[in-house]
Amino acid sequence: MADKIPSEIRKIELDNASFKDTKTVVEHLTFVNFFFGNNGCGKSTIARAIQNGTGISYASGKTADDYTPLVYDERFIARNFHSYRNMPGVFTMNEVNQTVQEQIDAKLEEQMEIRKNKNVATEDKTKKEDSRAALEKKFYKDCWDRTESLRDEFDKTQDKKRKSKQFTDAVLAAAPIEQDMEELRRLYDSAYSDSASYYNEFSIIADVSTLDELDGHEILTLAIVNSADTDFAKFIRRIGATEWVRQGHEQFCHIADGHCPYCSRPMVDDFEQIFTTSFDTQYQENLQKLKDFREAYRNAANKLFPSLAIPNPLYPKIDSKPYADKLEELKTTIQLNLETIANKIETPAAHVTLKPTALILREMSDMISTFNKLIGENNTIVAAGPKKQRECTDNVFSHIAFLLKDLIAAYSQSDADLKNEIDALQREIESCDTQLAAIKTALKDLSGKTVETESAKEKINLILRDSGMHGFQLEPHESEANVYKVVRPDGTIANNLSEGEKNFIAFLYFYYLVQGSESVDGDTREKIVVIDDPVSSMDSNSLFIVSTLVKDMIEVCRNNADNENPTTTDNYIKQLFILTHNAFFHQEITYSYVPRYEYVSFFLIRKPYGKSSVRFFDDINPKEPSERINVNPVKNSYAALWEEYNEIKSSIPLINVIRKILEYYFLQLCGYEGLTLRKVILGDNKDKFVSEDGNFDEEKFQLASSMLSYISAGSIGINDGMYHVDDCMDIRECREIFAMIFKLMKQEQHYIKMCEPYKKREIMDEV
Repeated sequence: MADKIPSEIRKIELDNASFKDTKTVVEHLTFVNFFFGNNGCGKSTIARAIQNGTGISYASGKTADDYTPLVYDERFIARNFHSYRNMPGVFTMNEVNQTVQEQIDAKLEEQMEIRKNKNVATEDKTKKEDSRAALEKKFYKDCWDRTESLRDEFDKTQDKKRKSKQFTDAVLAAAPIEQDMEELRRLYDSAYSDSASYYNEFSIIADVSTLDELDGHEILTLAIVNSADTDFAKFIRRIGATEWVRQGHEQFCHIADGHCPYCSRPMVDDFEQIFTTSFDTQYQENLQKLKDFREAYRNAANKLFPSLAIPNPLYPKIDSKPYADKLEELKTTIQLNLETIANKIETPAAHVTLKPTALILREMSDMISTFNKLIGENNTIVAAGPKKQRECTDNVFSHIAFLLKDLIAAYSQSDADLKNEIDALQREIESCDTQLAAIKTALKDLSGKTVETESAKEKINLILRDSGMHGFQLEPHESEANVYKVVRPDGTIANNLSEGEKNFIAFLYFYYLVQGSESVDGDTREKIVVIDDPVSSMDSNSLFIVSTLVKDMIEVCRNNADNENPTTTDNYIKQLFILTHNAFFHQEITYSYVPRYEYVSFFLIRKPYGKSSVRFFDDINPKEPSERINVNPVKNSYAALWEEYNEIKSSIPLINVIRKILEYYFLQLCGYEGLTLRKVILGDNKDKFVSEDGNFDEEKFQLASSMLSYISAGSIGINDGMYHVDDCMDIRECREIFAMIFKLMKQEQHYIKMCEPYKKREIMDEV
């Protein structure tokens, strides 16, 4: 057996899944490796082994770390084609983006839950705050209503506190102390009186005994008598007129103009001498002492009285009547005492006593002390000014706080309970805010981890346009980066994408990844590409495009082995593994590579009795029967028909082959119905059958009808043989009409590919 050119992976050892205990070893691997096998036979196990590097033997000096395995399979589709938030027709591309999107969605869901919790906490907090506000409002009203009389009485202390809130806040700030209301009122009157002014105090009585203990007081108890021995003295003493004569002389003699004040007769010249000698010296001295005492007493009283006067103006808060009464009593007493002294002078021999004044003065002194204290307090307040007003205000509110202490205590407890609940809710809200901020940061970080896929979208749309596939295109989402919509030609979102369409888009993205790098870290390692059943559920158009793209990848990989005859300048695929169960797809991508024996290997996967096996498929070498060579295990009749078509030389067998190709390709593979195909070719495009002179060519039209009659028979009944084909018909014309059918059905690329090995492309160019 001829040798293959070895590539990166030299051997695959399989011993898991359906290969368990089989010890299967896949060898003879080269650059392009085709694996054919039915569904469930173990193809995906091989693909995953290559992706994971499990049981893989690489070229000498190489390990799995030296390569980037790119595997298209069901897992790739699931990872890279992910519906965006369950929105039909909207998806993300790239495994990283899908993972990131899942993380973003989880964060968004968490964000929604936290926001819900925050909203609940906020609503509860608002309700608690409303309850607290209502409680406060009622408390303010109760404090206001219960203190109306006090506020009115001490109105001036309410400045800037004439609303319930300001007033109550001042009460809450005050220490609850019970005040003496009389003192409080006096303090208020002094501090806030409109007429508040400084008042003179009463004079202090220095000595309450000043009159009672006056010098010469003892004369009052002394019997003053005349002891003179003159005749006149004896006469007036005998008749008892001593004092009468003395008093008359003292009062009237000096104004009697030398006449007797009693009889009006002229006085003798020596009367003054006679009068003077009629009174002894001691008598006169004692009498003078008595007169002097009277004068001293009067002077002392006169000196005392001014100091006892009531100040003017008088401090309004003093009731001066008791004092005035005492003062009047003092005046009366002194007057009586002066009269007593006067009587003593008139009758010096009499024994007299004065009424005491000390008790009255003491009582007045006590009153003065009380009065002066009040006046002093007033004057102190007046002097203190604003300070005393503040003191008064503080005392008023302390008293109010004392009166409201029970109400305040009940309110404070209820308010504290509500505040604790509000604070707890606020902490919960803040915790939510912290979590939301963290989520916001995480979302920002996650957004930065997404892989740009706009270029992939553009490449996919380009492939769709170039391939003539107009069923849909990709458009970016209006608000989300790296999120795309599948849009139909009419502009609507394709919200009913088939599995085949999803798989097709995923494969186009895979093709894009194979061409370049969209990894986060820009991985540029050599690529080993694995394609596992790419055409599952795809229609014929998608299958054809995928087949074309796979063949492009084969050509890229081929350059690593056959660089002398390159069909492309790229060589970024170091090794290629293609696994499928679809015989047509297999044949599509392998038929032209059978001759490339040295760098193409064919394998057959089977699963008899529940155990999988891989066979390096070989057969006898027709050129050297003694040798065996690796051959394609899939030999389908369709490929044989095309081989026959390209080799046949007669019109009748050619038409029969053409009819079979048309039926197999358009009816079985593309899914058309016979009548539909006839309508498109013979009805919608009838004007395309023209001769060289530009006129309708009936002969060509009938030939096309003959080719289509066979595949239409199943729809319209048994063919009646009306479409006769002459054996002498021009074979080239038959081929032209055949090619024309593919062109009108926009399948000319398939025609070209199937004819390529036989150099029949020029016919398509002509039609």
